Amino acid sequence: MLLHSNGSENSDLSASDMEQGLRSALDQLGTRKKVLILPPDITRFHSRAGDLTRFAYEYYGDAVSAILPAIGTHFPMTADEICKMFGDIPQDLFVNHDWRNDVVTLGEVPGEYLNEISEGAVDYSWPVQVNKLITEGEFDLILSIGQVVPHEVVGMANHSKNIFIGTGGAEAINKSHFLGAAYGMERMMGRVDTPVRKVLDYGVEHFLSDMPVVYVQTVVGKSKNGDLKVKGLYIGDGRECFEKAAELSLKVNFEMLDEQLDKVVVYLDPEEFKSTWLGNKAIYRTRMAIADGGELIILAPGVKEFGEDGEIDRLIRKYGYVGTPRVLELVKENEDLRDNLSAAAHLIHGSSEGRFSITYCTGGLTREEVEGANFQYADLEEMTKRYDPKTLKDGYNEMDDGERIFYVSNPALGLWSSKKK
Repeated sequence: MLLHSNGSENSDLSASDMEQGLRSALDQLGTRKKVLILPPDITRFHSRAGDLTRFAYEYYGDAVSAILPAIGTHFPMTADEICKMFGDIPQDLFVNHDWRNDVVTLGEVPGEYLNEISEGAVDYSWPVQVNKLITEGEFDLILSIGQVVPHEVVGMANHSKNIFIGTGGAEAINKSHFLGAAYGMERMMGRVDTPVRKVLDYGVEHFLSDMPVVYVQTVVGKSKNGDLKVKGLYIGDGRECFEKAAELSLKVNFEMLDEQLDKVVVYLDPEEFKSTWLGNKAIYRTRMAIADGGELIILAPGVKEFGEDGEIDRLIRKYGYVGTPRVLELVKENEDLRDNLSAAAHLIHGSSEGRFSITYCTGGLTREEVEGANFQYADLEEMTKRYDPKTLKDGYNEMDDGERIFYVSNPALGLWSSKKK
């Protein structure tokens, strides 16, 4: 059932608009006695999920018994991050998701089904996993809050991904990421119905249908003056709210270019991007727009490591971003990579397959570390002087010496491609 639907390419929803929309939807649900809220973490700060979580807390008060950020494999949120994103909500309500230990398996999606929908790319089964709090907490409402935007693993982010991946376990995260990588990320980004989404839908239909889940979905885009604005808010307990949000997201977050790009410069906000695990969105979201032989320069002042999990960080450093054929060989040859398929998927996603160069300019990784992972390295200070984020505008820029570049101020907010692709 669709409880609230408001949005368009020209909408600029205020905080008051969002609060009124959420309250209207919650009014339709009636009284609830025990509520769990599942928002994203600080890496999705621009989703406005922090505001919506606060509005939900103010609406239900003491009935909100826990807030479980759907961090997936990301770092646990710090007290400062919680304060910045969620305001004055009591911090003792926040529960950390331990993706390696605090999960239960609700069931299994058969390997035959994965083999069919992936066109033979994989044939393993997939465990439907969630944080144990979701099943053991006896909640009469679970609010899953997040932003719908093009995504490299699932096609379009959010809806049940927030639950099965954001609060999922190691095996579920590993296998879903590898499914998407083996099928081909460029076949999926910006699409609603992908193999990974079909697996998640199977999980909802067979193992989540009796749980009181309501999805709160935002669409965020830039206004005419370049400011980030909420373009849509969709709320419901089925798939319709996600589909409406995805339809709008493609209008405001996807840019189709007339020509392929020879040089792209991407800036990674240091408060949002601290690892290549997240920072490689600079690669994922622009790759379909970059010409063969092109160049991608990533200004990454906050990046100080590769993975946000110690073991995944070790594997990235060990094997590097060496392209799909080599990564698939390494998976067959090495048990540690087979046991961490999300790391293998990430290595595939982060490679240009030799089609264009990738130069990382990091604030916390050395030249040796960056080049050891099979990227090129350039000095951050030097490159920032040449490509100053304070003066560049999103889109095409012509430098003083006549060089023409395409600039992206935040790759997490969009997807770029060319008509040729």
